[in-house]
Amino acid sequence: MMEPTHDEAHGGALGARLNWLRAAVLGANDGIVSTAGLVVGVAGATTDRGTLLTAGLAGLLAGSMSMAAGEYVSVSTQRDSERAALALERRELREQPEAELEELAEMLEQRGLSPDVAREAAVQLTARDALRAHARVELGIDPDELTNPWHAAWASFLAFTVGALLPLLAIVLPPVGVRLPVTVTSVLAALVITGWSSARLGAARPGRAVGRNVVGGALAMGVTYAAGALLGAAGV
Repeated sequence: MMEPTHDEAHGGALGARLNWLRAAVLGANDGIVSTAGLVVGVAGATTDRGTLLTAGLAGLLAGSMSMAAGEYVSVSTQRDSERAALALERRELREQPEAELEELAEMLEQRGLSPDVAREAAVQLTARDALRAHARVELGIDPDELTNPWHAAWASFLAFTVGALLPLLAIVLPPVGVRLPVTVTSVLAALVITGWSSARLGAARPGRAVGRNVVGGALAMGVTYAAGALLGAAGV
């Protein structure tokens, strides 16, 4: 009889995976809303397909590069902080090992272990890998899996690009007469999906998240279309 297998992710691995998925969904959502607002606004002023394509592509590239650069800077700062914390912990372990052992035992005790068990666990963890034990228990950091700014930058770039492609294609591919309703319908449907996905990843009820997403996207398109129509009527 075969032993049952158990492949469920736990702890930091699951949390990191959910964070990446949530970031991807939010990046795609930003791409959808910002590009939809841009192309719908331009559509309010002109029906020229070339103009719409140029504006949409410019918005897609500018947005995706901005997202990637911002994520790279943010995650690089986080990585630098993690490295600095690990360097400080490494020095403290070298200079005052007994105090660090007591600190680790106290933290394990605060997590529900009895004093004797906490002390024994701290001793064993320290003997195996003191830095790793303190990094995980005290700092919440896995020394082997520090945040990677390049991964974050590429993920944000791709997520935004995928999201932005929907309104861009929806505004330039259909005939002029149905261009706007196709775009609005496609964008609102996509916002329902991203709102539901982000809510489920955060273990929240999807109704409110979907509502916020749809209302925000509809408002963005309505405002930019009105501005584009006014500018087009004024001959700007």
